[in-house]
Amino acid sequence: MGTERIIKNHMDVLWHEYTDAGGEERPVTEASLTEKASIVGRVGIMLLSCGTGAWRVRSSMNTLSEVMGITCTADIGLMSIEYTCFDGEQGFTQSLCLTNTGVNTSKLNRLEHFIREFEKEGCSMSGEQLHQLLDEIERIHGLYSPVALGFAAALACGGFTFLLGGGPIEMLCAFAGAGLGNFLRCKLTKHHFTLFLGIVSSVALACLVYAGFLKIAEVAWGVSVQHEAGYICAMLFIIPGFPFITSGIDLAKLDMRSGVERFTYALIVVLVATMSAWIMALILHLQPVDFEKMSLPLGAWILFRLLASFCGVFGFSVMFNSPVRLAAVAAGIGAVANTLRLELVDLTACPPAAAAFTGALAAGLLASLIKSRVGYPRISVTVPSIVIMVPGLYLYRGFYNLGMMSLSASASWFASAILIVAALPLGLIFARILTDKTFRYCT
Repeated sequence: MGTERIIKNHMDVLWHEYTDAGGEERPVTEASLTEKASIVGRVGIMLLSCGTGAWRVRSSMNTLSEVMGITCTADIGLMSIEYTCFDGEQGFTQSLCLTNTGVNTSKLNRLEHFIREFEKEGCSMSGEQLHQLLDEIERIHGLYSPVALGFAAALACGGFTFLLGGGPIEMLCAFAGAGLGNFLRCKLTKHHFTLFLGIVSSVALACLVYAGFLKIAEVAWGVSVQHEAGYICAMLFIIPGFPFITSGIDLAKLDMRSGVERFTYALIVVLVATMSAWIMALILHLQPVDFEKMSLPLGAWILFRLLASFCGVFGFSVMFNSPVRLAAVAAGIGAVANTLRLELVDLTACPPAAAAFTGALAAGLLASLIKSRVGYPRISVTVPSIVIMVPGLYLYRGFYNLGMMSLSASASWFASAILIVAALPLGLIFARILTDKTFRYCT
């Protein structure tokens, strides 16, 4: 039997066909409107594929358009861009869309450099040369193998487990479950399997591995079944913190389409992930009980929270395809901001949502202070640094109690989660308003 070829649902755009015939040596500023617009649109859709928000995509498209002497208007969503370019005589309209969405901070950094250098060097290049340069940037795939990304998820969820109140046993089981779960998800994504299959398979494996490791520890060393509480932490690598937070930023800039689409995408991921984990909990007889209390002095709590936050943010940054240096910078900011958030809750009885706002504000301000020294886009530092604050545990417990028809408990968990999810982008937004004049005004 022959294998059936899978036909692409989204056809490839042949960008080099948009260049003018015989214009290989002519600067793009002297090219036709079609050739100029192709550069603008391609950069825009590439930026969108990196996970950045509509405001940044539109700003970059405007920068290129101004240098080439044309005007651009764009309507930007999560997966598509509809844009029109004018040169005073003609107009060119195009609709572009992605096959999938994700986060790639390494490619985002390269595109930011391309845009910054365009006015000095790029404008003297031909359209064909620019498309060849964009071909090279587009070929940037993940910096890390599925094995490395599995370890990154394991590190992140291990740190997450401690921050939520888990001890060494929960951390070890979550480390193993998250590592294997994200490894499977990366392998499925690499082979272009659909989103729902990747979520369900990876969450199911993470829960299964956690339960298996705990059962082995229970039989071999008499470990208490109370440690089953950490199974939730093993699947927190799936929580879509990046689209959650960028949706809030887009809504703040009145990019309604992008903001609503990003938020809807995040809700879909959360719904499928929590439903999968709930079904696995029923099959494996797991319950989201409270963690056993640990007794540590205040200094030790702060030190361990700094370390766990650093590991958690570093792991998430690597999962976002950040280079090690960028991941370390985001982890340093996240360690300070997240520990501040947790200590506000513990020491001052600050409401969790208000503490989340303060932590995100601190992360945004710290990122603004070091942005020029680091040389990376602000969003690639700020968003990973507060992803660890996204209340994945609250969201899961809300869905678990909903499934068990404990409606009052479910409403309480969901209400707490909604307040925190709303507070996180607000913190980043106000940090940006305070430190970035271009973001402060509605233009």
